Amino acid sequence: MTLPQQLRSESDFDQLPNNVPISATIADVEEKKGFIDYFRFVIEVKTKGGSKYLIYRRYREFFSLHQILESRYSPEDPDRPSPNSCVLPTLPGKVFMGHKREIAESRIPELNTYMKRLLGLPTWLLLDEELRMFFYQTEKDSQQQPRALRRLRPPTRRVKTVKPKTDLFSSPRAEAMFDFCGSSKAELNLKRGDLVFLLHRVNPDWLEGTTNDQTGIFPESFVKIIKPLPESESEGESGASTFSCLRCYLLTPDGVDTRDVCVQEDLTIQPTHKDLMSRMRDVFKVDGIALNYRDPEGDLIRILDDEDVQLMISESRGQPGAGQRPVNQFPWELHVTLASDLSVYNVEA
Repeated sequence: MTLPQQLRSESDFDQLPNNVPISATIADVEEKKGFIDYFRFVIEVKTKGGSKYLIYRRYREFFSLHQILESRYSPEDPDRPSPNSCVLPTLPGKVFMGHKREIAESRIPELNTYMKRLLGLPTWLLLDEELRMFFYQTEKDSQQQPRALRRLRPPTRRVKTVKPKTDLFSSPRAEAMFDFCGSSKAELNLKRGDLVFLLHRVNPDWLEGTTNDQTGIFPESFVKIIKPLPESESEGESGASTFSCLRCYLLTPDGVDTRDVCVQEDLTIQPTHKDLMSRMRDVFKVDGIALNYRDPEGDLIRILDDEDVQLMISESRGQPGAGQRPVNQFPWELHVTLASDLSVYNVEA
């Protein structure tokens, strides 16, 4: 008799390992400025052994988990479930219209109910590998710092916040010399004459700062440094920023338009083809585009789907010059062409 069958027959909760999740509650939602802007749920997980930890999940990860569990355990006839099946709780459906934050906030009660019912299913299902991995705290989860955890605060507790007095004009700062209009929420809009307080150096060309109660990144060439960042933060050692930068080229018969796109993502992420297309349309303000990359021989290769994205990332590892890039720059680059153009432009990028 297998372990799941033994647990099912005895219905013995005590036989579960101590690291099996038994409850999960959404503590907050946080915005991420990645290749597309999205919200993720900060979830507090409790295990049978009594430990607690936080994990960070997007709605698409809930959706993927539910599809896998449905394929494995949903009975063909809900009125006559088999011993190896059970009726799963209902996952709130996808929403295609509306403000992203409002959608994320409105999903919290439904997702909390979904997780409560999911972890309340027969004990043998709690041993499912996909279910356990969803609630498992990965190394990346453990390195994240939550911003607020608003929904874990006791409702009757009042916290008095005391802001330290600081001399802003002793802080690293710069003056905007030109107007700068950001192409995404991650980028800070500047008006000539704005005073920008510097937070972090993203790469040799971009800084992170704050002005007019807004925080974001901007090109250093648009400002005049009044007081520079400390050396450690200029070298990117402080850990204050989570931005990674992608070098992109728009190839046209007239030449090459080069951009650095900075996102709040880890360098190891594999974005989807859909997300990359959406971001490149926004960056270059062109709709009819195609994505490409250069293989190790220098040939331009068209990217058509997620498998091509995976191949591009795989081929970028170990290419000459990879060790010479800034530490927070993606090892792969995007070459954007017009979708109607099947020719390869003979230009150096």
